[in-house]
Amino acid sequence: MATNKKKIFVTESMSQPGRALLKEREDIELVEFPNMISAPDFEAMLKAQAPVHGVALGATKFGEPELEASKDMKVVTRIGVGYDAVDVPALSRRKIPLMVAGTANSPSVAEQALFMMLTLAKRAVEMHSIVKDGKWGHRLGMLPYDLFGKTVLIVGFGRIGTRTAKRCLAMEMNVLVYDPYKAAGEIKAAGCEPVADLDAALPRAEFVSIHCPKTPETIGMFNAARLARMKPTAYLINTARGGIVDERALFAALVSGELAGAGLDVFEQEPPPMGHSLFELPNVIMAPHVAGVTREAVDRMSEQTARNILSALDGEPIRQNVINPDVLG
Repeated sequence: MATNKKKIFVTESMSQPGRALLKEREDIELVEFPNMISAPDFEAMLKAQAPVHGVALGATKFGEPELEASKDMKVVTRIGVGYDAVDVPALSRRKIPLMVAGTANSPSVAEQALFMMLTLAKRAVEMHSIVKDGKWGHRLGMLPYDLFGKTVLIVGFGRIGTRTAKRCLAMEMNVLVYDPYKAAGEIKAAGCEPVADLDAALPRAEFVSIHCPKTPETIGMFNAARLARMKPTAYLINTARGGIVDERALFAALVSGELAGAGLDVFEQEPPPMGHSLFELPNVIMAPHVAGVTREAVDRMSEQTARNILSALDGEPIRQNVINPDVLG
């Protein structure tokens, strides 16, 4: 009966495979909301539709006000893996699991990281312009680089970092890994070299690829001092979260020649303001936070999000996808 249905809020960005799984259940009622809805509007929408039992979030923030408005929240999910916009302690206080899409978009982000390394090393933008602008004779003045034999430092060895490492090893790179929360044996077993001191490892790498979550510990991790420790021939890749890299410090390092280039899929402010200082630099390539949003990844994430919701409502949440497992008892 309708009165026994569980009401699930899903963002408009949730693709068909996930919606189909939820619609198969007669005890589920779906309510759609805009992905970029404002916090006051979202809170009002939840309050008007209460009780709401589950939510599948895109970029929408979620915390104590939204929990209070929903009245009977059972599970909060992200159509993705980042959760810096969610107030995890607020959920934990109410014994509500926060679930993410597991490894659904990990291969896509790892591919984007490798793509940015290759684009910068092979000077793809310049080479394209040389041909298009009829400057063929200039081609030997800006030779590209190989990834072969180069050293890459991967910061964060979770779902995405491990996959990035595999792809770098396939390019015959030397892979260093910094992750204070992973055992050295696990990193060695993956064919990589564990490093315990990030500052000591930075001068060794031609590429640094960031794959750690955005937390109070990692905000501003790559500040002016850290960037200065990198080789002037090195490249920095960030497909994780904006704010981990200090953008003003990065700009200064790129302009001064302390750093060769950067690949950025994420920014401190998204979208970044028009006229952002990094926009004019020829040694920076950028993407609009889409590393984990390929066509295939969107479907995988939506399907996994639906399975997460159903598992929680059925009393058996998929444990490996729960960010705050302490709520499971």
